[in-house]
Amino acid sequence: MTLYGNVDIRQFDLGFQVPGQVTKMYFEEGDTIKQGSLVAEIDAADYKLQEAQAESEVAKVYASMVQSRSVYDKYAVLYTSGAISKLDFETAENTFKEMQSAYNAAVTAKDLLSRQSDYSRLYALEEGVVTARLVEPGSIIQKGTAIYTLTKPRPVWIRAYISEINLGNIYDGMPAQIITDSTDPHTGAKKTYQGHIGYISPVSEFTPKSVQTTDLRTDLVYKIRVYVDNADEFLRQGMPTTVLLDLKAVRGK
Repeated sequence: MTLYGNVDIRQFDLGFQVPGQVTKMYFEEGDTIKQGSLVAEIDAADYKLQEAQAESEVAKVYASMVQSRSVYDKYAVLYTSGAISKLDFETAENTFKEMQSAYNAAVTAKDLLSRQSDYSRLYALEEGVVTARLVEPGSIIQKGTAIYTLTKPRPVWIRAYISEINLGNIYDGMPAQIITDSTDPHTGAKKTYQGHIGYISPVSEFTPKSVQTTDLRTDLVYKIRVYVDNADEFLRQGMPTTVLLDLKAVRGK
């Protein structure tokens, strides 16, 4: 069976978790980004100032908490000896608890601002090739704005469609041969790859207009993915391919 499809490669966007002005973009389109690489930065001056202010607030609240603890300890002794009323003791106790809560809140706020300051430097969590550089230094971006689009080196698959009458002749894991229009300069033959069917859609759809088949375009078809087992850098997003399936292939062999 002969099918026609196009190369698909998984893509993902990189973006900052905080808003700001982009100051540095370290990669261009076509560059390979390794996992953990610093890819861009935004102006962190405001975040650092807020973090410093939060640290000062923590120190201030901590001093007040220590003072209230001292008063509470003293009142606890006096209350035990009967020198002060229960109301005075409970007032000192409540004040100390309030200062404890205020200190914990101040530390949490400081930690949050510290994380925002760290977020001003963007690192790649996965390896990929830059297919689009979407902003330039000086751009004002919002949280979550995509600044790069990357493609993953793996997996690579062929998006193809099969008619309903042939659906019963294929199965998950079925071996396939993939042929591109590119010619191998060493052999003069079209480049060939080995693969297998890794996904068969459970629902039908109308044949996409970009797909050429021998059937009418209005026929219902099922989308399949043919994963390329020996993919290389010459398989690019959207490349047209021919997929050959051996209908005599025995399942599991």
